[in-house]
Amino acid sequence: MKRTLLFEKFRRRKDHYIATHFSSIQIIFGYYVAVVIVAFVLLSLPFFRNSGAETTLFDTLFMAISTVSVTGLSTFNISDVFNQRGIILLEILFQVGGLGIMMISTFFFILTRKRISLRQRQLIMTDMNQPKLSGSVRLIRTTMLILLWIQLLFGIFFSIHFYFVGHQESISDAIFFGFYEAISAVTNSGFDVTGMSAVPYANDYPFILSLIFLIMIGGIGFPVIMEVKEWLFYKRQKGGLPFRFSLFSRLAISAFIIFFIAGTLVIYALERNHLFQDMPEIQKWISSMFYAMSTRNAGLQINDLNDFQTPTLLIFSVLMFIGCSPSSVGGGVRTTTVAILGLYMLSFIKGEENVSIFGRRIDNRDIKKSIVVFNLSLIMCFVAVLILTVTEEQSFIAIVMEVASAFGTTGLSLGITGELTFIGKLVIAALMFIGRIGMLYTLMIFIPKEQQDKGYTFPTEKIIIG
Repeated sequence: MKRTLLFEKFRRRKDHYIATHFSSIQIIFGYYVAVVIVAFVLLSLPFFRNSGAETTLFDTLFMAISTVSVTGLSTFNISDVFNQRGIILLEILFQVGGLGIMMISTFFFILTRKRISLRQRQLIMTDMNQPKLSGSVRLIRTTMLILLWIQLLFGIFFSIHFYFVGHQESISDAIFFGFYEAISAVTNSGFDVTGMSAVPYANDYPFILSLIFLIMIGGIGFPVIMEVKEWLFYKRQKGGLPFRFSLFSRLAISAFIIFFIAGTLVIYALERNHLFQDMPEIQKWISSMFYAMSTRNAGLQINDLNDFQTPTLLIFSVLMFIGCSPSSVGGGVRTTTVAILGLYMLSFIKGEENVSIFGRRIDNRDIKKSIVVFNLSLIMCFVAVLILTVTEEQSFIAIVMEVASAFGTTGLSLGITGELTFIGKLVIAALMFIGRIGMLYTLMIFIPKEQQDKGYTFPTEKIIIG
């Protein structure tokens, strides 16, 4: 009893010290570092590896970072190193990295009916990138259940599909790979455990279209999923107001659709008479749709990437740099960031003072954040490309693809990951981790917990621009 009281007293002092000395963002950053360390230890255990499989400590650490950030880049062949237990471990790490540490932990708190403190709610708000405290627990409960049900249903569908269409000979293999593909697609992990990614299923239209849907679910944003669910079950009272989506959901959905359609059209135009020339017309469009979605974060492929033209690979890099919606499993600068920048430029050209869309004005602080995040992300990726062109003996487009893939936590590569030097791997590992945390939160890690306003402003003076 006495030992229990001492432990509880120590725990409270520790929690108080952390709460008073570290911001929520710094604590979340520490949690992800801790998860990477745990993943590194687990992935090093012989229990999860094939007999005789060996990797360097840094390659295992690289794998741990890639797994927690749900990127999909690997310096070795996964099927040669990890056994089935290891692949199941990867699936668990996909859930933790993709859905978020606070979402997973809070969901267990909900299941065990433990009280969620105010401090925990603040951490949830930070990890889920939410603007307000209220509704964060409900968001987790709703989206977690929806995502788990989707993974279960499509895992069953893929298992049956794989068994009967002949891709897997045994029912156990069909179930194993069926659920792996479902989990991998929803969490947008993109890890290739067969060495062929989705190439054997290039002509399997139901499977490819299902993957596109699952990738979209994982990347559209958790708040959007919750609002769509509420809209579907919304009961409008007689004379009552219709359901109204938030500005974030409207902007996220619009940007997601625009980038998907634009990506599909550009990829189709570039490859219709090249890589896709011998395909039936419907397969050309489905392949273009697949890459317009997969390049944004999933990292799955149905063709050898080296067969694409350089302009197409550049488009892939742009899409990977953009990434998915905020508060999703994806990385990159995020779709809403690019959308706000586009709206800001449009309003400037039109001579408008405010940036507005859907009958709402976008806050100036959000515009500033978008400009900072986009520019610093671009600079960071440029520096990374510059470093890799010095340290690596690889083609320029392969390096650009690798950098964009790491920052966008996508996982697509021209096959150079395992050939990178130590410095090259270090740069890519750092990009993967920053891509998962987010550029804005990475910057805010270095901001002290308490910041005081100066209480005054300097005089304004015009500067010549352009």
